[in-house]
Amino acid sequence: MFTIDAHLDLSMNAMEWNRDLRLTVQEIRDREIGMTDKPDRAKGTVAFPELRNGNIGLVVATQIARYVAPDNPLPGWASPQQAWAQTQAQVSWYKAMEECGEMTQINDLASLENHLALWNDGTPNHQKPIGYILSLEGADSLVTIDHVERAYHYGLRAIGPAHYGPGRYAQGTDATGFMGEKGKALLKEMERLNIILDATHLCDDSFWEAMDNFQGNVWASHNLCRSLVNHNRQFSDEQIKELISRGAVIGGALDTWMMVPNWVRGVSTPEGMNCNLEVMIDHLDHICQLAGNALHIGIGSDLDGAFGKEQSPYDLETIADLQKIPDMLTKRGYSPSDIKNVMHGNWLRFLRKAWQ
Repeated sequence: MFTIDAHLDLSMNAMEWNRDLRLTVQEIRDREIGMTDKPDRAKGTVAFPELRNGNIGLVVATQIARYVAPDNPLPGWASPQQAWAQTQAQVSWYKAMEECGEMTQINDLASLENHLALWNDGTPNHQKPIGYILSLEGADSLVTIDHVERAYHYGLRAIGPAHYGPGRYAQGTDATGFMGEKGKALLKEMERLNIILDATHLCDDSFWEAMDNFQGNVWASHNLCRSLVNHNRQFSDEQIKELISRGAVIGGALDTWMMVPNWVRGVSTPEGMNCNLEVMIDHLDHICQLAGNALHIGIGSDLDGAFGKEQSPYDLETIADLQKIPDMLTKRGYSPSDIKNVMHGNWLRFLRKAWQ
């Protein structure tokens, strides 16, 4: 079944992990045997061949570069200008992948419909370009508000104002506090340009401030439920209900520490915590119970978002295994139309409305 994944850090893997995503997952793993600079070496799950094998023809693909103040222990860049330059290198990689036929940018309704027609024409997928919608995860790299329009012109269509920790425009996971005037100015410019607000990673204070000050289109590309795993990275039921009221779609993530409670990084294992793909469906089902329907859920896997098989469901070998999800949903009693909506329909409905 044609599938949309609403959150993949492809350029980060290419530019910082130095992975050639044109190779197969196994070839990338083989290249990384013996490397120890990152915990997920030789354990990746995402590459272009596996996306095609999994009929994942459209993804929301990120730029990401955090600014870190001198007292911030998180990894990142020492100035917004350096962070901006890093995101521009990532844009250059996407353009290079377009030039060699691996990817194609989707940035308006016409390009979306043309791409869907290509992927649904009944011919094999193995040489079709993967469509990508460009999203910025964390707005720190926007040196000034004027940079938003500059980014829009090269194709940026969604922004998550925060990532982890304190940010220049909003506060993120494990931080607290409001967006403030700079954040509100960012939201105003996003609304003017019809850029989607990605609520993912916003801390509670910044989340509610964003909801009060943004009237445009909102989604949550990769998030799960606080009522099942009690952590500020997750959404409370009240936040989920707010997103539902705004017509948002929430993408189910596959980072195991978000999926099951009491995960200990570097110690817990997916098998030991009994964390499989069904657990993500538990979270998606909870959202459906709050909504009263299956119109607000999708997939936003975040696979290889600085983790690999060591922190992915144990029944997922590569991203192509997302095609196991329809059968799991069938066994839960979801209808064929509901399943199509989860795999692609809800994201498409959202985009068609946003870009009409």
